[in-house]
Amino acid sequence: MVMGELVQETDVLVIGGGPGGYTAAFRAADLGFDVTLVEMEMKPGGECLFQGCIPSKALLFLAELIHDTRRTGSMGVTFDDPRIELDKVRVWKEKVIDRLANGLVTLGKKRGVQVVKGEAVFEGSDTVRLHDSEIGRIKFRHVILATGSVPRSLPGVAFKPNGRIMNSAGALELKDIPKSLLIIGGGYIGLELGTVYAALGSSITLVEMENRILSEVDPDLVMPLNRRLTELFKAIHVSTRVLSLNELEDRVEAVFEGELDEPEQTFDRVLVAVGRQPNSKELGLETTKVTVDPNGFVIVDEQQRTADERIFAIGDVTGVPLLAHKASHQGKVAAEVIAGKPSAFDVRAIPAIIYTDPQIAWCGLTEEQAHKQHRSVRVEHYPWKLSGRATTMGATDGLTKIIVDAASQRVLGMGIVGRDAEGLISEGALAIEMGAQLEDLALTVHPHPTLSETLAETAEIYLGLATHILPGQSGEPSASKSSR
Repeated sequence: MVMGELVQETDVLVIGGGPGGYTAAFRAADLGFDVTLVEMEMKPGGECLFQGCIPSKALLFLAELIHDTRRTGSMGVTFDDPRIELDKVRVWKEKVIDRLANGLVTLGKKRGVQVVKGEAVFEGSDTVRLHDSEIGRIKFRHVILATGSVPRSLPGVAFKPNGRIMNSAGALELKDIPKSLLIIGGGYIGLELGTVYAALGSSITLVEMENRILSEVDPDLVMPLNRRLTELFKAIHVSTRVLSLNELEDRVEAVFEGELDEPEQTFDRVLVAVGRQPNSKELGLETTKVTVDPNGFVIVDEQQRTADERIFAIGDVTGVPLLAHKASHQGKVAAEVIAGKPSAFDVRAIPAIIYTDPQIAWCGLTEEQAHKQHRSVRVEHYPWKLSGRATTMGATDGLTKIIVDAASQRVLGMGIVGRDAEGLISEGALAIEMGAQLEDLALTVHPHPTLSETLAETAEIYLGLATHILPGQSGEPSASKSSR
């Protein structure tokens, strides 16, 4: 048989091996289906594992260690400046990735999931053709589309393999530590990678079109991070647009429009971090009944069904928020629905985390969303300068806030800025999902001294039970506790 003409059949085909894809494949296999996973790499994990979530967090951990050694001087412990051995950093990063990827391979094999290397293109509602694969076609009873998203570029700007203008994947390769780095985009990707390169020694200039960084996050949560970044970065320019980038052999020339003294500047490298777009083009979806919205996101219902009864879609390709844990949850839902189980993606709170220093985490309704929706809510804050544990860690710039339904006192949203916010926000998500009231948080005994106490104390302020704030006073930074 000629290579590339082999045809095979499967119960459930999963296209894309990221967190949503491999979770869907594993769950479908656990439910007794014959499962085939098509992925461009031989190992599952997707961009999150190989070029996104995991390598970035590995490097951010190193950045946090470097920053910690610099802040302990005021505590009486002084370290020498770190010696960065970039080759060893890359090796360590790759070891982290390989360990996790190999673990997924083992889990897949034990479940009987067949992983096929290749690029799938639909030929109809029951068949895909594979490119760059030993298998020519796969016929399926059901398919779960988990193709994710890709970095968005600027008009006229191309990401060359060895170029000086990088996307997030290129930045994570750590080809060198540029003396000067321009970051275009004030979202979480630009800020996280800026934090990494600043810790390694780069001089960072960041530009953002909006009038502030992290425009989707409540301003009071962003303020402590903004103060910190003004120390770490050379400059942050908001309300600024990049008019042109001219990539030369040894530098990149940039021209800006906005309120800055030098509209023309030169940098060693440029990171374009202006968001992501769904990976839905060139999949042959036009040969199916699948529909997409004007932005290219695949339209699905709460059971992850598309307009084509055989085809399901999950993760980034279905729309915001573009988060790995959302994709994983949706992957389980899709597999269970295919199995005939009463499953649906019905969540009240999807936590989001920005792994900067300090970290920002939030879930549920934000204060700005409450204003726009004219919701009758109350908002309470607890400043970490009153937290014993935060004080011992030198992390008193943190803040915990809770958004509460004014009538029922039900927790609708939570936001945290500060150290280890990533580990604290899950309690907020649980409270929102279970329909908890503030009293539930306040009456839950939290260990002392911990940062988790700030959640209970925020609730206690609202209820007039606070120990560390006088009765009738509110936490910072908002003087008003009502929003209508």
